[in-house]
Amino acid sequence: MSNLLIINGPNLNFLGIREKNIYGNEDYDHLLKLIEKKGEECGCRIEVFQTNHEGAIIDRIQDAYSDGTEAIIINPGAFTHYSYAIHDALASVTTMPKIEIHISDITAREEWRRVSVTAPACDTQIYGRGLKGYLDAIDEAILLLKK
Repeated sequence: MSNLLIINGPNLNFLGIREKNIYGNEDYDHLLKLIEKKGEECGCRIEVFQTNHEGAIIDRIQDAYSDGTEAIIINPGAFTHYSYAIHDALASVTTMPKIEIHISDITAREEWRRVSVTAPACDTQIYGRGLKGYLDAIDEAILLLKK
C-alpha cells in the first residue's frame, strides 16, 4: 500500500466559490471525496493537507521526508509562481517522486501564471485537466513508485 501526500496551497479550500469559470462549480469537499474514492480503488493511503500559509507547506514537505510518505502531489496555488522556498523544500526530499498539479491550464492564463518556479523540483507537472488532474496525478505517483 502506497502512502501518498497531497498538498494544496492557498485558496484551494475556496473551490466552488472562487472563479467558477476557471476552477469549476465543485467545492473542496467534492475534491476530497474524489481523492478518498481513488485511494480506496488503488489501495493507497492518501493524506490531504491544505493551507494558505507558505511556511506550513514547507514544514509539511519536510515532515514527509521521515513520516512514511512515499510520494508528494502538490498544488502550490499562487506560490507556484514565486516561492523559491517551496522549490527548495521539494528539491531537498530526493527520496520520493513529486508531482505538481494545477486545475486550470496555467500555460493559457496570465503571463505571470505561465512560469512555475516549483516545477523544476518535481518529476512531472499536470495542468488543465480540472479536478480529474488529481486522479491522474495519483496514477502517475503510483507509476513512478513502481519504477
